[in-house]
Amino acid sequence: MALENKKEKKGLGVFERYLTIWVALCIVVGILIGRFIPQIPETLNKFEYYNVSIPVAILIWLMIYPMMLKIDFSSIVGVTKKPKGLIVTCVTNWLIKPFTMYLITSFFLKVVFKTFIPSNLATEYLAGAVLLGAAPCTAMVFVWSYLTKGDAAYTLVQVAVNDLIILVAFAPIVAFLLGVSNVIVPYGTLILSTILFVVIPLTAGFLTRKSVIKNKGIEYFNDV
Repeated sequence: MALENKKEKKGLGVFERYLTIWVALCIVVGILIGRFIPQIPETLNKFEYYNVSIPVAILIWLMIYPMMLKIDFSSIVGVTKKPKGLIVTCVTNWLIKPFTMYLITSFFLKVVFKTFIPSNLATEYLAGAVLLGAAPCTAMVFVWSYLTKGDAAYTLVQVAVNDLIILVAFAPIVAFLLGVSNVIVPYGTLILSTILFVVIPLTAGFLTRKSVIKNKGIEYFNDV
């Protein structure tokens, strides 16, 4: 009976199970707001630095922070004993994803929708897709891991490793796929994103966890 209850707790909740629907609804609402209340996105754009929206960053903090609280930093060392997940992540992000993004986008833009999209516009869309595909997500990785009850410490290491790899692998991959030599790496955006979506919530979570455990004990922390 206890085992069944444990399995139920580990299962996805209603919100997580229908996440695709919620995302679709948010997209529709966002489009409607942009179309009929343009003042809202115009105001939000004023708080954008290095292509990073601060209001969005704050909302993402609210999603990341609970996960950061769960990280037992002493367990991070144990991640090296289970390298398979880290290897799969790196191979997928850097040896598979950018190239599949290029192939899939090329197929749809230059073959399927060739009669609807001008060649020069298709090339621009392709460049945007490659730039997106060659840059692994940082902030939302924590959110997906949290929603699926993943290993918080392992997720942190994966994000940190990929953030380091992007500094040296992003430009060569984009240059190879797009056939250009002067790829500009947005270091400002990369650094700001790392600070906002990793360093700040991680530090806040660490300090909160340490303070609560010190004053209330680990049992109180786990129960709350």
